[in-house]
Amino acid sequence: MPAGTSADDPTEAVHSAWRADSARLVGALTRMTRDVELAADLAQDALVAALEQWPVTGVPDNPTAWLMTTARRRGVDHFRRADNLRRKVAELEGARRGEEAQVPDLDDQVDHIEDDVLRLVFLSCHPVLTPESRAALTLRLVGGLTTAEIARGFLTSESTMGQRISRAKKTLSTAHAELELPTGEERTRRLDDVMAVIYLIFNEGYTVTAGEDWMRPDLTAEATRLARMLADLAPDEPEVLGLQALLELQGSRTPARLDADGLPVLLESQDRTLWDRLMVRRGLAALQRASGLAAQGRPVGRYFLQASIAAEHARAPRPEDTDWRRIAALYDVLAGAAPGPVVEVNRAVAHGRAFGPSAGLAVLEAVDPGTLGDSHLVPSVRGDLLELAGRHAEAAAAFTDAAARTRNEGERAVLRRRAEENLARASGP
Repeated sequence: MPAGTSADDPTEAVHSAWRADSARLVGALTRMTRDVELAADLAQDALVAALEQWPVTGVPDNPTAWLMTTARRRGVDHFRRADNLRRKVAELEGARRGEEAQVPDLDDQVDHIEDDVLRLVFLSCHPVLTPESRAALTLRLVGGLTTAEIARGFLTSESTMGQRISRAKKTLSTAHAELELPTGEERTRRLDDVMAVIYLIFNEGYTVTAGEDWMRPDLTAEATRLARMLADLAPDEPEVLGLQALLELQGSRTPARLDADGLPVLLESQDRTLWDRLMVRRGLAALQRASGLAAQGRPVGRYFLQASIAAEHARAPRPEDTDWRRIAALYDVLAGAAPGPVVEVNRAVAHGRAFGPSAGLAVLEAVDPGTLGDSHLVPSVRGDLLELAGRHAEAAAAFTDAAARTRNEGERAVLRRRAEENLARASGP
């Protein structure tokens, strides 16, 4: 049973098992059925069966094995009803011509399970899909997010996202896409998409788009694990190593990102002694290997640069020891390599710390608010810079605006608190 699951709460046990192992389950079923759409449906059927049965029969000793066995049996039933009975049953059950058909034991799949998750990521990033569909499908199949959670992340309706995911699965099935790791040029082409999706999963876990949770450590841990596997697969790609370094370094902060009351703690207020030092060492080691490859002339990009920024924070024992001028310079390079409004907002923060709040506000003013929709990022950073400049009344107004825009309850609480603190300072002693 996944850590933290209570046998006294069968429904929570179901959701905990699903969050922990849905990607492995779908990956193994895709290998067995050779159809990602069917595999996802079978896994979902097993989830529904668990929700119905576990409250009555109790939580099994091995929830993942129960889900796998149930899904596999549903698969056998499905193929027995299909017109191509003999061929498909033979494929699923591993039978040879003239032998008695048997459903393979779950233990037969163990050697494939870890690889299957990474294979599933590459499958979800198949070139027949659009970039939006790749990200959504990976979040659904690999990240285990609900359709509603993914829809919030993409700022669209749940029904629209459900249709997009359904079409993506059908497209893969129609294209007869295989659950195999691509090689050669095909792998190189898909690496960028795979890295983007892994980073998207990490970000959704690092700061949840909406809801009461500030973060989802299960998602950040899964994304980091995938990044490590990808680095093992492509050890000579500095951007892949940069992605691993970035996720290790940012993920190391998880133990310090909530206070005793469960409220978010911003980076500059975190107790850095709580940071996971093993992850910091792993991140810095991956970044050093990437730097060595870059010195040999291998191209680097946004993940390497962002990891270099994260490393500056990791190397500073205290917030006041942070080399903000170095970080500002790295953001300047990043803005040229991977331009975008989010990079500019973060660059404003760095310039504000390095050269004073006026410099940061100047960078921020150049950001077109329309490019970020109704995001809280711009007013939140504006409030931070105005607070740094001592313009507390304006900072309070900016934080209030940001609080109204965010859909994350923890973030809203922090922004409201900062608005109140600045309003009190603006009112005098």
